[in-house]
Amino acid sequence: MSGHSKWANIKHKKGAADAKRGKVFTKLIKEITVAARMGGGDPAANPRLRTAIATAKSVNMPKDNVERGIKKGTGELEGVNYEEILYEGYGPGGVAVLVECMTDNRNRTVADIRMIFSKANGNLGESGCVAYMFDRKGSILFDKDVVDEEKLMDIALEAGADDVVDDGSVFQVLTEPLEFDAVREALEAEGLAFIEANLAMIPQNVIDIPDEKTATQLMRLLDSLEDCDDVQNVHANFDISDEIMEAIS
Repeated sequence: MSGHSKWANIKHKKGAADAKRGKVFTKLIKEITVAARMGGGDPAANPRLRTAIATAKSVNMPKDNVERGIKKGTGELEGVNYEEILYEGYGPGGVAVLVECMTDNRNRTVADIRMIFSKANGNLGESGCVAYMFDRKGSILFDKDVVDEEKLMDIALEAGADDVVDDGSVFQVLTEPLEFDAVREALEAEGLAFIEANLAMIPQNVIDIPDEKTATQLMRLLDSLEDCDDVQNVHANFDISDEIMEAIS
């Protein structure tokens, strides 16, 4: 599918380090809490919660953590009331960036996001300035080393997926939002374990990053956004050659 970028692949390679810092669990607990608050604590009747729990299982989150997140969302346990906010801006090289946040303090979060953009030679923009460049799709990532491409493609397309993309060290299954849950469950039923499954913003077109300086600045921006406690997901419309990635790694 035209328009995908290497960001999913880059994030996968960084995933182990992120998990050690506890970032993955923290973000997932927030997602579980908000999903339960919005749609109830029964995964069978709440597709968003069902997906969040499946993702938590894929990164070996303890069951107790999942249950506490659900109870905080349903009000059985005291918890923070998170607000979902989407920020939009431009990174180095004119790359469009979408930042999905969950926060209990909007003023703190917008100040942090603005500072991160500024420090990396980017600019936080107005609402709507880049969102039109992306399409919301279901995205399910699989490690290429443990999944057979032909089997994955057959099952995914039969279940209603739009495409299966080779994105470096991962395969990315793309679906329409309404087909996402059915495709994910069909893949799980066949014993195919995914790395990550969520509704993502997929760029319609990508910007090629021409040099190491711009690539370094862009990676600094995206890494800093991912490390922000209030940030859940980051989407960007770029592509970087393997040679430049090797040079800046």
